[in-house]
Amino acid sequence: MKNVIVGQSGGPTAVINASLYGVVKEALAHGEEIGHVYGMVHGIEGFLNGQYLDLGKELTAEELERLKLTPAAYLGSCRFKLPEDLGAEFYPQVFARFEELEIGYFFYIGGNDSMDTVSKLSRYGAQVGSPIRFIGIPKTIDNDLIETDHTPGFGSAAKYVASTVREIVLDATVYCQKAVTIIELMGRHAGWLTAASVLARKYPGDNPVLIYLPEADFDLEQFARDLEAALEKQNCVIVCVSEGISDKDGTFICEYGSEAALDNFGHKMLTGCGKVLEQFVRSRFGVKVRSVELNVSQRCSGMVVSATDVEEAARAGVNGVKMALKGTTGVMVGFARVSGAGEAYRMECRAVDVDQVCNREKAVPREWITGDGNDIGQAFIDYALPLIQGEARREMEDGLPKYLYRK
Repeated sequence: MKNVIVGQSGGPTAVINASLYGVVKEALAHGEEIGHVYGMVHGIEGFLNGQYLDLGKELTAEELERLKLTPAAYLGSCRFKLPEDLGAEFYPQVFARFEELEIGYFFYIGGNDSMDTVSKLSRYGAQVGSPIRFIGIPKTIDNDLIETDHTPGFGSAAKYVASTVREIVLDATVYCQKAVTIIELMGRHAGWLTAASVLARKYPGDNPVLIYLPEADFDLEQFARDLEAALEKQNCVIVCVSEGISDKDGTFICEYGSEAALDNFGHKMLTGCGKVLEQFVRSRFGVKVRSVELNVSQRCSGMVVSATDVEEAARAGVNGVKMALKGTTGVMVGFARVSGAGEAYRMECRAVDVDQVCNREKAVPREWITGDGNDIGQAFIDYALPLIQGEARREMEDGLPKYLYRK
């Protein structure tokens, strides 16, 4: 009998704990094969420092169910890049800790960099003949993991974006003077989340009128022409932009204002393109203009969660455990859309080689971007609508959501 270790890494989502729920519940259901179910506190970084919990003892059955609908990472997260050199001292150290806890199954819930962790640990394990099975459970609101139709977290974030943009549209249209509202959304290189703003429209031509993704080059003068044409047709114009929009030379628009800082992985920390465009519109057009940055609300809102997303996130965790118990290792749980044309949406889980996933990004197909790079076509709408369906039955207390907090 071997034990399970599970961790969460990278940016949280509204449903990352649903995947943790799936792993824990399924693992506890296999008491004949699995002993303890440990949770890493603050991911692999915290685990290396001896921080972990026995989740089978930590959580009651009631708390486990509450975990499923709690946003953010219950175990805590980290942004810790493993050494590229598999001969580094780090690897024997972490595997010694695995041995101390008699770990037989390792699950890591995260995005691209987290799948890189799964890849490196599984490759090192193969080198030293370790029997531990390493499984990646996908999550990211950015929806940019390859080899999967979509990722847990995206559906709820897309639902939040579409709902919030629709509300901003209603608010922005109460006055009769010319006005522009620029909404900046998350998305460094992939514009999936910004594309979801198209779902806010109630009819063709409705706001947001202009939508710009990183997949299409952004030009300030073309933007000015787009905006001028839009203002000729209506007084209020809503513009949605990804934080990572860039010009033809690859310079981020946010860098027009100031140099972007770098995170621990060397990625540019992109915020501020909305402010850059706000100043541009104000100086060029002289109309009332404001910029709104939705920021972390896109990933932490549990009140606008998609029931479909919650259930699929939990299924990813459950299927990860099932794959590991069958002897599978070095894989990520991927989603495959199996419904045909005209059929109701259906999804199945499958194992994909984690080495084919990590350090690569899935972009919005260029043919889904229309209107000379300033709009989103029907193909995206057909893709995204099934993922935002359903309302979760959340527990409330004193008029507020009742979430689970780590003791």
